[in-house]
Amino acid sequence: MQIGGCSSVMRKYYLYLIKGNIASDYMGKERMFYKLFSEHTKTDDALLKSETAKQIDYITFPISVWKLQKLLFSDLQNNKSFKQRDSHTYYIENGNLSSAQLILTKQYIIIEAEGYYDAESIFFEILRKNEPSFLAIDVENARFGWLKPIKERNLI
Repeated sequence: MQIGGCSSVMRKYYLYLIKGNIASDYMGKERMFYKLFSEHTKTDDALLKSETAKQIDYITFPISVWKLQKLLFSDLQNNKSFKQRDSHTYYIENGNLSSAQLILTKQYIIIEAEGYYDAESIFFEILRKNEPSFLAIDVENARFGWLKPIKERNLI
């Protein structure tokens, strides 16, 4: 994920909490996750959507909305650019330079951002510090990656 610089294009990330053993087993094969989530998002085929949903349910943990609400509020309450729109929607704006909105659901987190990358980076950093296996996927721009890179296991 690019952290510096600017982009006027709207970015929309879906963040999934991948089960630890699956995240470890598929380290370096993140493109396979991207293909699964992309296929699930873009298909109109009901059978394919059902099958990909089962696979996604198998490899992901549900999001603890309550835990993340508490975490976001405690980490952002002193940030003047932070606004809580409702119990599931959080917003950060840096003037006209950047903005990001985070929406919590039980299956995934959505982060929508535009402008410089600093507003979305605040959300990414909070999530990265507190959960080891969040995978961010921007289906429209074919971008994906771990918020916290998984270290290769030392098997020797």
